[in-house]
Amino acid sequence: MSKGPDSVDGNREAARFAGLRFDDFRRMATDPSLNMYEKIGFPKGFREGHEAAIFADILSKMRVLHKPGQRILDVGPGCSELPQLLINHCLKQGHELILLDAQEMLDMLPDGQGIAKVCGRFPDACPDLTPHVADGVDGIIVYSVLQHVFLEANPFVFLDALMALLRPGGYLLLGDVPNVSKRHRFLSSDAGIAYHQAYLRTDGLPEVKINQIEHGRITDAIVLGLVDRARTAGFDAFILPQPDELPMANRREDILIRRP
Repeated sequence: MSKGPDSVDGNREAARFAGLRFDDFRRMATDPSLNMYEKIGFPKGFREGHEAAIFADILSKMRVLHKPGQRILDVGPGCSELPQLLINHCLKQGHELILLDAQEMLDMLPDGQGIAKVCGRFPDACPDLTPHVADGVDGIIVYSVLQHVFLEANPFVFLDALMALLRPGGYLLLGDVPNVSKRHRFLSSDAGIAYHQAYLRTDGLPEVKINQIEHGRITDAIVLGLVDRARTAGFDAFILPQPDELPMANRREDILIRRP
């Protein structure tokens, strides 16, 4: 059996990457002992063999990616296969692609026509981004990033800055958001208990915390608050599930925002 997100070894590996911040990723990017998935904060078993399906899900939600000649911003692309898939797609579609991340991450991604690499942390430490987005963008991808922003910045300020960049009809995907409330709901269900027992090979019940403050973790209150923030600002916003075949679909979800 592979090491899934709730296996004993999987949980131990995941604990290695808890609480990561922007500067941690800069350090990890140049650590030769880490593979490409570990450099972006995931145990290998959580991403290896799954990134094509992840990208297919992104394509299904970000309709703007199917229109030729768009301007796309990826905030925190990392250095695994996923940004490579996006780069290849954008080259085929004739998109202008802007990759915003730490220089150490960007150095591991290929160059290409129509690709701009911008070093910095969004939104307060990336002055070189301004010339690339002065008249807005058509699509923004922020995948597996929000939980790290949450640890060291205000997620609502982060969202406001992203929405300010969207052109009319533009899409913003806050993807792969770990929602601990969703996780607790799943582990409280018959399906979740069976999943937990199968992975841990135990007859015990999973530990579920209800009505408790989750310090440093995203909950329903944050997810729903971000959706409300976007709608109050005049945007359409939706909470979308991930396909069941994605490795962490039982505890993660996506927030899709569109400027009318």
